[in-house]
Amino acid sequence: MGLEALVRWQHPQRGLVLPSEFVPMAEEVGLIIPLGWWILTQACQQMQHWQSESVLDSTLQINVNISSRQFAQPNFVDCIRQILEASNLPFSNLKLEITEGLLMDHIADVADKLEAIKALGIQIGIDDFGTGYSSLNYLNAFPVDTLKIDRSFVERMDSEEGFEIVKTIVTLAHNLHMDVVAEGVESSEQVTALSQMHCEYAQGYLFASPSSPEELEKWLSSYY
Repeated sequence: MGLEALVRWQHPQRGLVLPSEFVPMAEEVGLIIPLGWWILTQACQQMQHWQSESVLDSTLQINVNISSRQFAQPNFVDCIRQILEASNLPFSNLKLEITEGLLMDHIADVADKLEAIKALGIQIGIDDFGTGYSSLNYLNAFPVDTLKIDRSFVERMDSEEGFEIVKTIVTLAHNLHMDVVAEGVESSEQVTALSQMHCEYAQGYLFASPSSPEELEKWLSSYY
């Protein structure tokens, strides 16, 4: 149904560096904004290339995470539009993932920006739902399409309490006419539990691991 863009740093001395290490530093020194635009540009260009080469179905979406500082830029919506137009990727093939914290941090202009994004045909997802402010007010106030259940909840589904928490999130999303993605799925037992809750989508190592574009092309060719 879709892909998520992930960033890694191939350091000449340290090797592969994960975003949990370098993203906080990028935020501290102000590099998170150009890094965020670079990631979005690369993701859109890659998706357009795959579509032109018929590697991907034309309906598949690329999910890209947006940082709080990136979202705060006055020209945020214009930059999104320009990147998509330059890459020739249809706007409907992009879904932006934001966090609960971002919504609360930019409460003054968040509704206007999200409405402008939606008007372009771009979808919006709430990433790591349940780990931030968990204020239910914004779910009705903002045009959100998808809730992504944080992996920490999915990991605890083998307990009765953990199962009920995930089930409650799924029910809440459906009552608000949103779809749901469970993150961090690694076992068939988790898939069975999610199916019982009528959770539409899941992502995790059970299905595919983070891959380079070249590795992903091979995986897609065998998948299709």
